[in-house]
Amino acid sequence: MEDLLLLIHRIPYPPNKGDKIRSYHLLKHLARHYRVHLATFVDDQDDWQYVPHVEALCASSHFAPMNPLLARVKSLSALLKNRSLSLEYYRDAGLARWVQDTVAAQGIERVLVFSSAMAQYADACRGARRVVDFCDVDSDKWRQYAEQKSFPMNLLYRYEAKQLLRYERQVARDYDASLFVSAPEAELFRRLAPESSAKIGHFSNGVDTDYFTPDAGHANPYAAGERALVFTGAMDYWPNVDAVQWFCDEVFPLLRQRFADLNFYIVGSRPAPAVQALAQRPGVRVTGTVPDVRPYIAHAAVAVAPLRIARGIQNKVLEAMAMATPVVVSPQALEGIDAEPGSELVLAEDAAAFADAVGALLAGQDSAAAAIGQAARAKVQRRYSWASNLACIGENLECS
Repeated sequence: MEDLLLLIHRIPYPPNKGDKIRSYHLLKHLARHYRVHLATFVDDQDDWQYVPHVEALCASSHFAPMNPLLARVKSLSALLKNRSLSLEYYRDAGLARWVQDTVAAQGIERVLVFSSAMAQYADACRGARRVVDFCDVDSDKWRQYAEQKSFPMNLLYRYEAKQLLRYERQVARDYDASLFVSAPEAELFRRLAPESSAKIGHFSNGVDTDYFTPDAGHANPYAAGERALVFTGAMDYWPNVDAVQWFCDEVFPLLRQRFADLNFYIVGSRPAPAVQALAQRPGVRVTGTVPDVRPYIAHAAVAVAPLRIARGIQNKVLEAMAMATPVVVSPQALEGIDAEPGSELVLAEDAAAFADAVGALLAGQDSAAAAIGQAARAKVQRRYSWASNLACIGENLECS
């Protein structure tokens, strides 16, 4: 086997945690074909328990501890250097030394970078074939944040959007291939970085349909006779916070007028104070971290994805589809997902449409919702296989 350096911004485990699904399956795929030398950060104390699982997949590995609060403070030094805050956030001397030593010892000729901020560590191997999986166009996410925030944060986010795009374009120019999570995301970056358009591609996320299945006999986490809507995701992530706040402000009150027994469950780790405050509203439940999200999805009447800010592919949508739970999505949540609105999920463009769509599923025949759910699962099984979607990685790493 050949050696490969893999740089990932967060430890790629557990395999079914939203922001780690893609990186875990990428590592698992690469470990079948290469001797993987992994450098990554651990920014959550609970994640240290997963180190042995990741080490078992690697020829060698380095796990750099990170305190997110201190990293945020440190990142502000970028303002004095005319640099991206994201690069300063992920700057670590110990990780850089490990990469330099590993490159020298192993004669690394192939490098895969996961997320743009980790590309700074691949400067030590300019002679190698380098591929970056940007996943999303992160600079555009910061631009969207700037449009939603008020002074002075909008200025900070606008600064980061500009600086990070400059760095993303530099990486794309210097690397042999740049990959994204969907065709729309790749096309957006081609418009932003036309000088690198010939080297830009994409591969979609997948879903483990044996894990996310409606047939696993999950115990019902809801009370007897309760009808539940569910939203899943990391609840300290601002686009998710914004989504549930908007849903609770604009949509859920309309639904409670029609369905007095309806509750809205916000299921996900590290709920921000603004999310915790939503639990004071009638019918809103905030669970915090749960050992398994699947029972909440399996027994929900409807899964909702009312995102107003989004990049790439929403795993939460694919997972609900895989479990045959009908999903109502915003246009932003649908972007990049190959699903037919009306037959495989339901698309709603504003608050009134969202309430109407969810209400129709709740009030209609069970067979109609079931048909959407079954069609959704069939689509995921056909279109979102990790094995087939990851095939392009080897092609890009081995292309001369």
